[in-house]
Amino acid sequence: MRICVFLSAADLDDRYTRPAREFAELLGKGGHTLVWGGSDVGLMKVVADGVQEAGGRLCGVSVGFLAAKARPGADEMVVAGDLAERKRLLLAKADAVVIMVGGTGTLDEATEILELKKHGHTDMPVVLLNTAGFYDGLKEQFRRMESEGFLPRPLTDLVFFAEEPVAALAYLEESQGVR
Repeated sequence: MRICVFLSAADLDDRYTRPAREFAELLGKGGHTLVWGGSDVGLMKVVADGVQEAGGRLCGVSVGFLAAKARPGADEMVVAGDLAERKRLLLAKADAVVIMVGGTGTLDEATEILELKKHGHTDMPVVLLNTAGFYDGLKEQFRRMESEGFLPRPLTDLVFFAEEPVAALAYLEESQGVR
């Protein structure tokens, strides 16, 4: 599978890096390809290192103003002209999406894929990996959106919330008929 991971490029605490690395190792050992923002810094580097060291492939999609931070030695690296093109390319290269901890860029990417799913423009599985309860507030907001009629599809049709990396990958593999 080609799994797009939306996540931060910031240097983060072990409570975030440890589960990210665990997911990356599972992805690599499963023979999957990481599709990610291409950066070789912060949490993006942690995940890319883990995937590559475990035997997986790397497909990066950087953007012009961040190209200097792009990972050397990726199996594939594309440089998009702007952030909108980057999101489009990331999703075009993926079979599934995992949303890890991140800031406003990650939140933008997450809401984009959920909006596409809501309107039936994609059926790829989406997992929100809720490491250390990072997305508890967002999960509650999504539930409120659903209960108050803002979502035309059930929340469970849009996103799977996983608390642990192994559950995230198991859900993706099951939904895609892998293994």
